[in-house]
Amino acid sequence: MYPEHAPRVPEQRAVEVHQPTPYPPAGPVSAPLVPVQPNTVPTVASIVLPDGRVVTGYAVEPARTEPVTAKPAVSRTAANVALGGVGFLAVSGGLLLLTTFIAALTAFITQLITLAAVIFGGWIAVQILGTHGHQGGGTTVNIRRAVFKRNHFHS
Repeated sequence: MYPEHAPRVPEQRAVEVHQPTPYPPAGPVSAPLVPVQPNTVPTVASIVLPDGRVVTGYAVEPARTEPVTAKPAVSRTAANVALGGVGFLAVSGGLLLLTTFIAALTAFITQLITLAAVIFGGWIAVQILGTHGHQGGGTTVNIRRAVFKRNHFHS
């Protein structure tokens, strides 16, 4: 831009100071803004321009973006719905198995009661109809010699 062989003396110019104009706040401000001194003094950088002027100012650090967190492969809502469905199916299956078990147990108890009634009824029948010789005051009828007349036995 400037030839290197020509010595250049910086010119004295009038310094203009520009004050920044603050933007009005976007929303209602609840508390007044109070200037606060920073905890540390920021570093001041000076740059010499090719024409010899020196520009001094604060170093501005580049804005750091937040690291993007990796999203899960499946959303939390979908995972919760799926887990709820699995839980519901597990409970429904358990209740179905419980109902089946109770029905089978009821049928088994019914069969045991029927078997006990048959065995007990058979034992009673043997006690009543069984002959234990000629004990007691029972009447013995010889059917070969009996004559049936008008529902009466005659011997």
